Amino acid sequence: MSKDPGRVIAAATDGACSGNPGPGGWGALIRFEDGSVEEFGGYEPETTNNRMELKAAIEILDKLKPLPLHPDLTIRTDSRYLIDGLNKWIIGWKKKGWITSSGKSVLNQDLWIKLDSAKLPGVSLEYVKAHNGDPDNERVDKIAVGFSKGNSLTLRNDRMTTSTSFTRAPQSLNVKVSEKSSLKNLQKLLSRLEIANVFAKNGYSLTTKELAELVERPINSLEKERNAWQWRDWIVQPIENSYWRLIPTKGITGESKDDD
Repeated sequence: MSKDPGRVIAAATDGACSGNPGPGGWGALIRFEDGSVEEFGGYEPETTNNRMELKAAIEILDKLKPLPLHPDLTIRTDSRYLIDGLNKWIIGWKKKGWITSSGKSVLNQDLWIKLDSAKLPGVSLEYVKAHNGDPDNERVDKIAVGFSKGNSLTLRNDRMTTSTSFTRAPQSLNVKVSEKSSLKNLQKLLSRLEIANVFAKNGYSLTTKELAELVERPINSLEKERNAWQWRDWIVQPIENSYWRLIPTKGITGESKDDD
């Protein structure tokens, strides 16, 4: 790991979906002042392109939150849906109780709420035309498409000594880590997924502390959650007295566009 990579000077995100709805993926990267790069991404078995665009933005904002940021930092994206939604539409949606101008419920409301909460002061979205030669946009597109289609791809992380490659099987993501990564990490992941399945199947509830250990999120971030949200193949539903319940999801479907 480098001693001090400096401030984050560039960031980019993208989302992809095979079928829309269908298997989806998102990709993101951040660049530091010392020239190092960190890439990351994710997969969902049944989703839409717009949901993946929103997911990528949420994830990169969470990643940027504890890092030192250059004052001119923007997040580059080719999604007008993401930019217009966050900069214009969401203002009216919140005033109308998450109802669009046409009187319909806002699509992807769960992710819009998370994105609105994840916003960072001074960090804005910057539009870049897709497939027009911008290297960071091309790269996050490749990561997002790779996750959605299960293409083999190595993610760059100059801040760590290891890299990760993946291959997706239908309805799952089978991760192959580098030789320096321990097989124990995959065994731990499998155990967590098995535990989640048991809790969801039997309707067991979890405390906030137990949920934090299961999904590997800080307790204080979970305490801020007020609405249901998705973790892997489950919807995490808050219930009374700071307890949570996992609900199996058969896939989230949605339209490819929204309105204001």
